[in-house]
Amino acid sequence: MNAAAPHIAIIGGGLAGIQAALACADAGARVSLFEARPRLGGATWSSEKRGLRIDNGQHVFMRCCTAYRGLLRRLGVERRVFLQPRLAVPVAAPGHPLAWIRRHRLPAPAHLAPSLLGFPHLPLAARLRAAQIARGFAALDLDDARLDEISLGAWLAARGVRDAASLAFWDLLIRPTLNVPAAEASLALAAMVLRTGFLDRSDAADVGFARVPFAELHDAPALHSLRAAGAAVHLRAPVSSVDIGAQGVVLHVRGEPVAADAVILAAPADATARLAPAAAGLDASALERLGTSPIVNLHVWFDRRVIEHPFVAGWASPLQWTFDRTEAAGADRGQVLTVSLSAADEWLGWSRDALRAHFLPAFRALFPAARDAQVLDFFSLSEPAATFRQVPGTRRLRPACATRHPAVYLAGAWTDTGWPATMEGAVRSGRAAAEAVLRALGRAPMLDAVAA
Repeated sequence: MNAAAPHIAIIGGGLAGIQAALACADAGARVSLFEARPRLGGATWSSEKRGLRIDNGQHVFMRCCTAYRGLLRRLGVERRVFLQPRLAVPVAAPGHPLAWIRRHRLPAPAHLAPSLLGFPHLPLAARLRAAQIARGFAALDLDDARLDEISLGAWLAARGVRDAASLAFWDLLIRPTLNVPAAEASLALAAMVLRTGFLDRSDAADVGFARVPFAELHDAPALHSLRAAGAAVHLRAPVSSVDIGAQGVVLHVRGEPVAADAVILAAPADATARLAPAAAGLDASALERLGTSPIVNLHVWFDRRVIEHPFVAGWASPLQWTFDRTEAAGADRGQVLTVSLSAADEWLGWSRDALRAHFLPAFRALFPAARDAQVLDFFSLSEPAATFRQVPGTRRLRPACATRHPAVYLAGAWTDTGWPATMEGAVRSGRAAAEAVLRALGRAPMLDAVAA
């Protein structure tokens, strides 16, 4: 390592921090990453509960998530994820045969038309109107800032979409991505999801997810890759403050000063607001107004197989999307299912017993095989601040990666990436921050390393 190389400190070891650190190290910078927790991966983490390896929740990606998939390649773990060769989403409704949303061998956006026009849970008139609405999304200008001033619900209502079934259809697609009810979502973000994920390219929405726990997908591989790239990784190393120094920044870690030429704050928004030096000009009140939206994750271990597909979307059920995590959990029998309840304000704070009493009947109503199955275990994990609240008005609150001070940069899914608060958004933010700081320090980024 060149001793004259700039020293870049990165605070936060989530996906944004991991991507930023790798990009900076690959470009020849000296990198020090500080993470308060004993692991890397940020909002994607694993734990062991009663003999099962459980992720905090079910995170998925799509084929269009090129930056996240690029990070998986950089970590050497591409084979540890599953990516559908062709979009096929089974949709279960109590008392009805399984329905499907598939992509067909037609050019975009017509590739989804046969599934949409044949979707049995919507009346025929609602299916035809949904196809018209899809064409309306295709005509929107995603760079129009006015789209973030209204909700998806208001935009749909102005086009005659007010019936519960139609709103449920758009909720099926939007709620798990934006972590708010579709009717409340920012039209700008909803349109971005639907255009980028479903309409602009025929293969964009193919679904991917981890075959292994996140500890084996993000945490350990990232630690190995960062150290192999020459980065110094400090775990259990909370940063208490960041000051502007004579030639850069000074971090205070466990009471000790650490000097660096620049810092990337890749922490959650509230922690970043607390740590950012005044010279960075960060608007803490704007970050507070971003708000938060919770996710509640249910993990249920049945004594037998209950679903036959890797995942199933729920219709007319409180179960939103159910995933088979048996192999990843290391279960020696039965089937382990995970359900992430997005926009879960109403479930937040419920006890395990209350959640069990409410949701087990929903499993049995949705999946006939569950009616005779014994529940070996049931537990839940809650993320009260899983994402920022992706409603109208948030676009102007999300800061860019560069601040007013040339030595301070930001990364995180809550920054202005143009993407929602997803793994893809987090990785893109880390890449953008790395490119900005490297250019400011006169180190051209290694584009092959940081490009999607």
